[in-house]
Amino acid sequence: MLRESVIVVVLALLLSLIVKTWLMQAFYIPSGSMNNTLIKGDRVIVNKLVPSPITLKRGDVIVFEDPDHWLPAPITPQRSRFTDALNSTLTFVGLLPSDEGNHLIKRVMGLPGDHVVCCNNNKRLTINGVALSEPYLFPGDVPSQETFNITVPAGRVWVMGDHRSDSGDSRPHDENTGGAKGSVPESLIVGRAITVVWPFEHWAWLSDSPATFAGVPNATAK
Repeated sequence: MLRESVIVVVLALLLSLIVKTWLMQAFYIPSGSMNNTLIKGDRVIVNKLVPSPITLKRGDVIVFEDPDHWLPAPITPQRSRFTDALNSTLTFVGLLPSDEGNHLIKRVMGLPGDHVVCCNNNKRLTINGVALSEPYLFPGDVPSQETFNITVPAGRVWVMGDHRSDSGDSRPHDENTGGAKGSVPESLIVGRAITVVWPFEHWAWLSDSPATFAGVPNATAK
């Protein structure tokens, strides 16, 4: 009986590890940069099959590794040795959400080759010349307080938080390089956030807002 129980537990942990490594992973939302789409403290499930083999789309909410010191140095929580070991193990196999402090979550606003500008005469963000209506923006926010005119380099994406007035995203990190420094390498993308799973009252599927980007043409050059 004990042997069977041990086998079941080991197999369950192995299955969880496989799922976390190649298919899905849970992440903790540490800030309000995606309000009200995501609230600080939410837990989300990320589909790790994006951007490969599933194609990345404009509007996808993605988790990615810190590209270049976008985040401050993480503060290590104070735990006992046993609690720290248990937390690390459960996070490693995917039974707890990652809270490593070196990942960000934002919305993809520009794919490779896209020309992204803010703002036009009507104070709207444009992609490849098409103005967007953005229903996911935090109430009262404008598309961007800072003006920019960039072209997303090959193999990279331009990302912005839904709470535009409280998001350290591609905009402040670009340093007037026309998209070269502020864009995120696709190689750093962990996957697409597909649903909020905790707390229960926040449960929701995360939309890529297809109507917002439906009229945007493909980039003319990549």
